Amino acid sequence: VQLQASGGGLVQAGDSLTLSCVASGRPFYTMGWFRQAPGKEREFVALVSMSGGTTVYADSVKGRFTISGDNARNTAYLQMNSLRPTDTAVYYCAADRYKYGSSWYGEAAEDLKNYFDYWGQGTLVTVSS
Repeated sequence: VQLQASGGGLVQAGDSLTLSCVASGRPFYTMGWFRQAPGKEREFVALVSMSGGTTVYADSVKGRFTISGDNARNTAYLQMNSLRPTDTAVYYCAADRYKYGSSWYGEAAEDLKNYFDYWGQGTLVTVSS
C-alpha cells in the first residue's frame, strides 16, 4: 500500500493550490489530509468518505478548502483557496480502512489522526505574505 501526495509549492497569500493523493494497493473507505508546521504537532485538515462523499473540515479551513474523492481512481484532492501564511506546513495525506460516512461526525479533531492506518510522504506548502 502506498500513498503518493503531490501538488505542493510556494505561493503568495490569497493564491490557490490543489493537492492530490493517489492510493495504490487497495481501496479505502476514507482519505484525509493533515498538516504539520515547523515546531507544531500534526493537525487535521479535512477528510472525505470515498463512497458517499461525506466531508469533515477543520474550523481553520472551512470555507477556504474543499476536499473531494475519486473512488474509481482511489484519489483524493484538496483544493485550497485564499491561502494564508498560517497555512504553511507539510501536508500529509492519509487513508483509513474502517470508518466512513457519518461515523466521522462528532469525533474530536485532535483524535482523528489516530484512526488513519496509512500515510503518505508529505508535500510542502509555503505561503508567503
